[in-house]
Amino acid sequence: MVSKPHGGNLVNRVVTGRRLNLLKEEITEIPSINIGYDLVTDLENIAHGVYSPLEGFLTQEDYLNVLHEMRLSNDIPWAIPIILDVNPNEIRDVKEGDEVSLIYQGQPIAIIMVEEIYKWDKVNYCQQVYRTTDIKHPGVEKTLRRKELLIGGKIDLISHFHNPFEKYTLWPIETRVLFQERGWKTIVGFQTRNVPHIGHEYAQKAALTFVDGLFINPLVGWKKAGDFKDEVIIKSYEVLLEHYFPKDSVVFAVLSMEMRYAGPREAVHHAIVRKNFGCTHFIVGRDHAGVGNFYQPYEAWEIFKNFPDLGITPLFIPESFYCKKCNSIVNIKICPHKEEDRIIVSGTKLREMIRRGERPPKEYMREEVSEVILSFNNPFIE
Repeated sequence: MVSKPHGGNLVNRVVTGRRLNLLKEEITEIPSINIGYDLVTDLENIAHGVYSPLEGFLTQEDYLNVLHEMRLSNDIPWAIPIILDVNPNEIRDVKEGDEVSLIYQGQPIAIIMVEEIYKWDKVNYCQQVYRTTDIKHPGVEKTLRRKELLIGGKIDLISHFHNPFEKYTLWPIETRVLFQERGWKTIVGFQTRNVPHIGHEYAQKAALTFVDGLFINPLVGWKKAGDFKDEVIIKSYEVLLEHYFPKDSVVFAVLSMEMRYAGPREAVHHAIVRKNFGCTHFIVGRDHAGVGNFYQPYEAWEIFKNFPDLGITPLFIPESFYCKKCNSIVNIKICPHKEEDRIIVSGTKLREMIRRGERPPKEYMREEVSEVILSFNNPFIE
């Protein structure tokens, strides 16, 4: 059977029926805070159980525990603080115990019961989560621009924002039913923020050999400049799955969630999220959620030793390459040949080729995938 949700129960903070009408009537009588897109996606992920067992934004005890121990105060593993930041002037009339509406582009999205208002040390946050305070790290640069105070408390989702990728969106309650309908007892999750190259396909198929099904779940949402646009990732995966995977072996759905580039910590976070979708296994990349040279190769593999109670099995698949002598995609565990016989897929070189309008060689990427990417005038985020 599919894995149990993290913490034992799948959270549902989506309000419906008569209570929804009552909460919508309250909106005009309670204080409000304007929020950005990233917080909207966090709200939806809390409400739909993607972040189970969280029912809202972290209060101070949980925040500090996650920051320093990578566990909630009840000892459940949790690696990335999910926080709501505000400026003092936004909440000058708000006190603990109040309800506040959270507004995105004029639309009320949720109501939070304010359990706690507290200060946070953004530099310490960066040091703990990213292990650097260098503003060249995109997560650090973004964190240091966040607001001064944090609000902790449970949320109720009262509406959904317009989702441009609704067609590709599934929530944990839906994937769990889908996996069961297909008779899958073991499911491996694959996290990505990139278009698929040969190495990704190799890792996915290697994992799929040992489980019943594969869940490919790319992130859509905030990513750094130079990463591929969401629609490019989606279209490239559509053509790969159409031509190179058995039809009933894969479920493809996107997840609206920002990339934090937090390396090993974010690898654990990505695993927990896929556990909530019903995955029993999770593919961990060599430099999972890394950026630049901020994390060591295979560091994301090592961190999982600290979480024997995670409840999802990490799969560490060695980095693959094309071997001229083997005449196939292989990895270091199964190929005896020398480095000069290997063609290693370089993400940097791949991007450079695409920027020049060149088709990557077959040792890098499927021809059909290349065609889709090159059909976009500019496939990269500026």
